[in-house]
Amino acid sequence: MTFKEHTVSELNDQFRGGGSGITLTQGASALPHVMGLLWEISRYDKFTPDNDPYGEHDFGTIKWKGQKVFWKIDYYDEATESWADPLSSTCHRVLTVMLAEEY
Repeated sequence: MTFKEHTVSELNDQFRGGGSGITLTQGASALPHVMGLLWEISRYDKFTPDNDPYGEHDFGTIKWKGQKVFWKIDYYDEATESWADPLSSTCHRVLTVMLAEEY
């Protein structure tokens, strides 16, 4: 399968499991067992038409150690200066993890 034959959701699922390109907000980085939280995000599969209307698997909510946590994947060009097509081979993904209250 070539890069272009992948769907955005497949690429995002692979990216979340890869462990790179992760940004934690101050609140998320202060949570206990952050590595466990990242593991749960990498395994997240609770996508529905309500929480994933475009089928991209680019956003999720997790309850972690009593806190509501959001995670979001954004798509950037190689210089991380502007948006990029998520199916482009030059797309640079960034996973941001934050407390819901930081949104």
